[in-house]
Amino acid sequence: MRVTDLPFNRPGRFWRGNLHAHSDRSDGALSPEETARRYQDAGYDFLALTDHFRAEYGFPLTDTRPLRTSRFTTLLGAELHAPCTEAGPKWHIVAVGLPLGFPPPDPDESGPQLARRARDAGAFIGMAHPAASLLTAVDAESLDAAHAVEIHNALASREDRGDSWHLADVLFNRGHRLTAYAADDAHFQSQDPPGCTAWVQVRAESLEPTALLASLKAGHYYSSTGPELHDIRLDDGQITVRCSPARKVFITGGAPGAQVMEGEALTECSLPVGMFGQGFCRVTVEDAAGGRAWSNPIHLGPRPATKP
Repeated sequence: MRVTDLPFNRPGRFWRGNLHAHSDRSDGALSPEETARRYQDAGYDFLALTDHFRAEYGFPLTDTRPLRTSRFTTLLGAELHAPCTEAGPKWHIVAVGLPLGFPPPDPDESGPQLARRARDAGAFIGMAHPAASLLTAVDAESLDAAHAVEIHNALASREDRGDSWHLADVLFNRGHRLTAYAADDAHFQSQDPPGCTAWVQVRAESLEPTALLASLKAGHYYSSTGPELHDIRLDDGQITVRCSPARKVFITGGAPGAQVMEGEALTECSLPVGMFGQGFCRVTVEDAAGGRAWSNPIHLGPRPATKP
């Protein structure tokens, strides 16, 4: 994503949604109807229920279309599983935008093969909770159908493995043009953290599922656990950020170190990006309560030539 690809000046508006959640169709505590109600009551515009697509649950692809209204919509999806990663017996792959009737995995189908099939069927593909799954760079690079890395997983935070930015930054530095999203992974079980605490803000011209899905695939979104990003722009080697009141704004990227601005109720600041050369950078905003908002990676050099 180049600066010109960022969502802030694109047509439409931002729609708040969660891309990873579970109902009682798999291992969640609540029905699909109650799960959707929780998100709608919390001010979300859309939800993707991603129940575990496993044999013990009957390979559910939960049909949430009846829950759609003019003010709240759903994206069909599932959390896909297949063997195996370097550290774990199965992959965890978020697939949002799957068609009903998507076939279960074959016994010999690997995680990367399953993800490719889901992407070919029209889904947005995310690497679910990489830190919690102990994904390695080798694992991640094999998942070549992925659109994005799940860089914050609220459920995994209880294990101190909610943050997956390190792996994402390694992949970005190796030239992988992925984006990055935050999600709840809500199950609403009694021992879990509360849901509705992490989300994406997707820029689209309407709340139609097809419009949201197209914007997700294009990277026209940012992620948050609290703050709002109003604008990011690059001019004369400086990135200018406008946001809701923040105590810290920082830019990190494809080189060690960061550019940081701290203050009380910051709503606009500019920081240089020269230290990142022709690589990438990304913006993080932190508010007084510790909530954060993250941009997708911004690629500062020329777009690489398309391979024949």
